[in-house]
Amino acid sequence: MIQEVLAYFNPLDYLGIWLALAFAMAFVVSWATFPTILKVSEVKQLMDEPGSRSAHTIKTPTLGGIAIFFSLAVVITTIGGLLDTKILMLLLGGLTVLFFLGLKDDLLVLAPRTKFMAQLLVAGVLIIFTDTRIVGFFGVFGVTTLPYWLSVLFTLFVYILIINAYNLIDGVDGLAGSLALFASAAFAYLFWKTEDVSMITIAVATIGSLVPFLRLNFSNKRKIFMGDTGSMIIGFLIAFFVVRFLSGAEGYRASPFYNSAPVLALAIVFFPLLDTLRIFFIRAIIHKTSPFRADKNHLHHGFIKLGYSHKQTTACIVITNSILFVLALLFKDLDIHLQLFLLLVIGTVLYSIVFLYHWVLKIKSESNIPEQT
Repeated sequence: MIQEVLAYFNPLDYLGIWLALAFAMAFVVSWATFPTILKVSEVKQLMDEPGSRSAHTIKTPTLGGIAIFFSLAVVITTIGGLLDTKILMLLLGGLTVLFFLGLKDDLLVLAPRTKFMAQLLVAGVLIIFTDTRIVGFFGVFGVTTLPYWLSVLFTLFVYILIINAYNLIDGVDGLAGSLALFASAAFAYLFWKTEDVSMITIAVATIGSLVPFLRLNFSNKRKIFMGDTGSMIIGFLIAFFVVRFLSGAEGYRASPFYNSAPVLALAIVFFPLLDTLRIFFIRAIIHKTSPFRADKNHLHHGFIKLGYSHKQTTACIVITNSILFVLALLFKDLDIHLQLFLLLVIGTVLYSIVFLYHWVLKIKSESNIPEQT
């Protein structure tokens, strides 16, 4: 009886209830896991020590990614059985590998090469066994379809870039988690419009897992960081959403986003990519140092230097990225090259305007200082 009901059950027929269930499961598991993580971290002294680059001044637990992983694993292994099981099981396998490597890195420190190879492995398995990859550039610069080997290599590059971009922006309270929550909500909307119920479910579950984390990440008394465990998991998920969305849009010409998919995806991850490319340029070209050497030249560090609090910095960045996404939706029927141009110009201006404003104020204040005789 139950098997017959499940065989004909279609989540799209009950989408609101289905997504509420996915959110509730992830939220409850995440919420219930954090007290244990905080207790164990305190007893075993699994804390991040404040350093010269730290934005915090007291020892803080760094294992928030554990709760995020557990909540997603519960959703995928339960209600995920009624969805695209093959791709979800491979996705869970990739998340599990990155979870244990991130956990080891948070506790013992892991060599960057090991993390890089693991990221290549999990992304490669997902690409090859599900054939979920970026097939072409949607006509951008005249490129439509890529050769198979080039398509795989470019998709791998996208995975590595986005995973490490989310790791790099995890520098002030709430930033990586809030941007991940925004990205999950944006992709949930896009997947809802394309009726990709498996991806809507995982995107909504990701939101459910992040809400309890952000409550603590913004807290002054019981603060916790997501650590490399969380940032790698989140980066991998967002990268997968990007690839899945582009792959689905290009393979279905009737998709409402066929002529705008790459611009919409870029709009969602605009800040992490902008900050990553900017920081690599500063380190490698200007300072002539390793692009992987940590420093305080990130955009969020710039906000802090201007006197913004962590919450204000996060709010400014997330609101700006949200505006970019909404604008990209409004531009989606324009020529794709014009869409891309508008996104790059408007995005750069929006993220520069705060710094330009303070620079102008500084010039004015200096010009009003009377000369000493």
